[in-house]
Amino acid sequence: MRRPAELARAEWGALLAAVRTALAARKWRAVPLALGAVCLTSLLQYVQNQDWGYRFVQNIGAVRAEDPLWLALLRTPQSLFVPALDLPVWGALAQILLVFGIAEICVGRVRTLVVGYAATLAGTLYARVGVALGPGHPLGLPASDAQVVDTGPSAAVVGLAVYVCWRYRACFTAGLVVALMVVEVVVKDNLAGREHLAAIALVIVVCGVAELRQPSSGGRRSSVPPDRESGPPDRESVPPDRESGPPDRESGPPSDGPGPGSGSGRPPMRS
Repeated sequence: MRRPAELARAEWGALLAAVRTALAARKWRAVPLALGAVCLTSLLQYVQNQDWGYRFVQNIGAVRAEDPLWLALLRTPQSLFVPALDLPVWGALAQILLVFGIAEICVGRVRTLVVGYAATLAGTLYARVGVALGPGHPLGLPASDAQVVDTGPSAAVVGLAVYVCWRYRACFTAGLVVALMVVEVVVKDNLAGREHLAAIALVIVVCGVAELRQPSSGGRRSSVPPDRESGPPDRESVPPDRESGPPDRESGPPSDGPGPGSGSGRPPMRS
């Protein structure tokens, strides 16, 4: 039976090594996207709690299912950084810093933004479909949810967490995130929980398609992403012209013939 330390190393070893290496080399410069997202979220949280700023933030980043589709699509990118008013903002900031920072290091800034936006958009579009289906459908939502503001950054956080876990083969952690979101819906069935599941569903589909497109290696997949599996070049493979070592110093320069006194070991005879 494997010890807990071995299980933890198999689950998070490659992930932690990538994060530790990047932070040791560049410190906070390794996560500019995460730091920028935290600062922007903090700023929008402050502004929306002011009498003069609430309407402004709602107009640029609040997405509801009752909004026209073009307006919802226009507001969705900003909605990633508008925290919910009924939840403590420090929780949202901690999630963004941790998950966005790890994703930025492990999969890159562009992919972090794309996956985060796609997960948020999946929740936004599901809300419209769920309201249209109605409460009688298993995937439907009550009509009152059309006036509820979307989840904000939490759908992006959940989607990125599952995506990064898939990339680094942290299967238990990914399953744990999915299980927690299912429990959230069972305990408190609301729009936010349903949108989290929609975001996870989209990420699972994306991961499944990417998995099918990768050529089969015939063996067990590595826990390191494909673009990080190739290590440094093999030092044992030396070019042929370098395999031979330096000339043997014991062998002196070639002689044109036998020298004096060669062969008998005696000094030459003098007449």
